[in-house]
Amino acid sequence: MQRPSLKINEIFYSIQGEGKHTGMPAVFVRLSGCSMRCPWCDTQYAHTAFTLMTPQQILRQVQTFPCKNVIITGGEPTEQPLTPLLETLKAAGYTIHMETNGYKDTDVSLIDFVTVSPKRYVSPHMLAKADVIKLVVGQETDLQDLQKYFAYQNAKTQIYLQPQSNLQENIDLCVKIIKQNPFLRLSLQTHKMANIR
Repeated sequence: MQRPSLKINEIFYSIQGEGKHTGMPAVFVRLSGCSMRCPWCDTQYAHTAFTLMTPQQILRQVQTFPCKNVIITGGEPTEQPLTPLLETLKAAGYTIHMETNGYKDTDVSLIDFVTVSPKRYVSPHMLAKADVIKLVVGQETDLQDLQKYFAYQNAKTQIYLQPQSNLQENIDLCVKIIKQNPFLRLSLQTHKMANIR
């Protein structure tokens, strides 16, 4: 039986540039579409452009790269039926990471590492399932509102602050907050600093 197709914006091989696994080689599978359409989104090109691909077609393209780490990202990947793709990748021996805004409570049992980056709304269930909660911080960020996420820090879940657009003023703000709350960590977008995809 033919498995359902997914809207794929791009598949490429690079280095994870942010968060806990900075520096890790990975195949990025970027799904198209996100209903939130945040104005500061740095992947707006993934909102509408896509190629329909079956899980097997995706796997064949992923297998052209010499790496067993796959990062599923978007857009917003949870807006499409992921289970057939996850099953296909796991059966082929891949370690699966997913980056999501977390607004939709999703089964993550086939995913090895989950990064939730909250936007306008986030499911508390997804925050509880996250391995990393990545909070983008800019000059307009409500710092009191930010603190509501701190309660999710535990032995499983680490919270990272990521300066919006790598701007120095935002880096300085993140460092100030982290020094006041030393359980937090800093995540810079090193792929942008290094000018790699």
